[in-house]
Amino acid sequence: MQLEVHVASKAFKNAAGERHEVLEDIAFALKPGETGVLIGPSGCGKTTLLRIVAGLDHDYQGHVSRPPQTRIGMVFQEPRLLPWRSVEQNLRIAAPQADEAKLSALFAALELNAHRSHFPGELSLGLARRVAVARALAVEPDLLILDEPLASLDDALATRLRGQIASLVESRPMVTLMVTHDLEDAACLGDRLFFLSARPARILDVVPICAPRRLRGEAEIALIKAEIARRATGE
Repeated sequence: MQLEVHVASKAFKNAAGERHEVLEDIAFALKPGETGVLIGPSGCGKTTLLRIVAGLDHDYQGHVSRPPQTRIGMVFQEPRLLPWRSVEQNLRIAAPQADEAKLSALFAALELNAHRSHFPGELSLGLARRVAVARALAVEPDLLILDEPLASLDDALATRLRGQIASLVESRPMVTLMVTHDLEDAACLGDRLFFLSARPARILDVVPICAPRRLRGEAEIALIKAEIARRATGE
């Protein structure tokens, strides 16, 4: 599956009727197995762009091209779990066709086996985020969309979950599109980095990361992070 995105214009009107341009002339394509990372100032429209790509927002000028039967898994900024359903039920509602073996493998990979019968109110934020990732992957997506999946987690937990996401992304040939403000996320998970301007957001630069994810050691990641920081600050 190839994802092709061209958003010529996206705007909204506020309560006073004033028109605000959010996105302008954004175009890119991603192929199977590739992870694109959107980097830009807070409030520039990154989440809006993800919602357009996911098909949740149709009020824009342009087009998003993907096969009609594309399975989409999305992880929102908040876990958005059904509070009256257990962890396992949240996954089974999203992926009713998933067999037990595949669900068990997901629970094991994300260290959730002990929490299958727990309800969202019994989970820490870190656990809830892992469940949200598991739910998105349970549908066996062709397109995985991640909106700051590791935000507000402590460093140790974020590192573990980042590694788990990387392994799961590597395990299936899907297109992944992610928003993050974290340099570590971008350096460890991305294949191509899209630097966006302030509103109306445009793509200022596209930076490929040539080293495969599994081969990026500390030195390589440090160099990538330094380059991201340099470009993000316009130096």
